[in-house]
Amino acid sequence: MAAKLGGSGGGKYHVEQNAEINVTPFVDIMLVLLIIFMVASAVATPGVEVKLPIALVPPSDNPPKPVFISITTDGRVYIGDGESSYDTLGSDLTAQIGRRDPTKERIYIRGDQDTRYGDFMQAMNSLQDAGFYSVALVGEDKG
Repeated sequence: MAAKLGGSGGGKYHVEQNAEINVTPFVDIMLVLLIIFMVASAVATPGVEVKLPIALVPPSDNPPKPVFISITTDGRVYIGDGESSYDTLGSDLTAQIGRRDPTKERIYIRGDQDTRYGDFMQAMNSLQDAGFYSVALVGEDKG
């Protein structure tokens, strides 16, 4: 905060407080930033004019709905929301995906953190026996 020295009355050592805000440094900084952004935007625009060709890309098919397999703590296995068994897991999954190629399907496995490793391996073996080789494990993001 600034102070005024001197002024009317009050004697030789009387000091008044000046409550006015000095905006000059603020305006100086803003003008410098404005000049920097003006120069940077002029440099960022390309100077060479190019007529780009039109891209003729056929429309892509909608990706198939992902298939989730869930394994609960007590060892039950589900395809989506429907319950299955380890013996029929591959055939149930093949029936669900229809005509799509099992070798190109990505299967997402969700397992409870207390699921036995043997149950998980049994599900993996059933998937591999049915031709499903692309498997992704789903975990919870920490954050």
